[in-house]
Amino acid sequence: MVIIPKHVQDFLPGKLAWVATASREGEPNCTPKGSLKLVDENHVLFADLFSLKTRKNLLENSKVAVTVVDAATAKGYQLKGIAEIITSGPLFEDTSKQLKDAPISLPPLHHVVKITVEAVFDQSVGPEAGKQIA
Repeated sequence: MVIIPKHVQDFLPGKLAWVATASREGEPNCTPKGSLKLVDENHVLFADLFSLKTRKNLLENSKVAVTVVDAATAKGYQLKGIAEIITSGPLFEDTSKQLKDAPISLPPLHHVVKITVEAVFDQSVGPEAGKQIA
């Protein structure tokens, strides 16, 4: 577990995240998530509403990568870690309430995925692209 750098924590809110998973056999899947949220300096989470492949992969292989990019500034970061599927408790309840209060109609929350971040990489355009920063 690493500490997500403060500038990355500040960067994450409101950005679309791309979540990459792989099955037990290594079959990859990458899907957008609009619900990425910082839990604390070591964890992020996203709501899983639609992603059957993501859920299946995480049940077989808990390793995950999340990439968040701001196209306007060409800045971005990738967080890699271990996912935990949560179906009840405070994180689940808080996320469910936030989704119910969203300005668009969404299906019921099946679960949230909490990621313990183990590494952070710079994904910004330039010579530091791909460099591990945490």
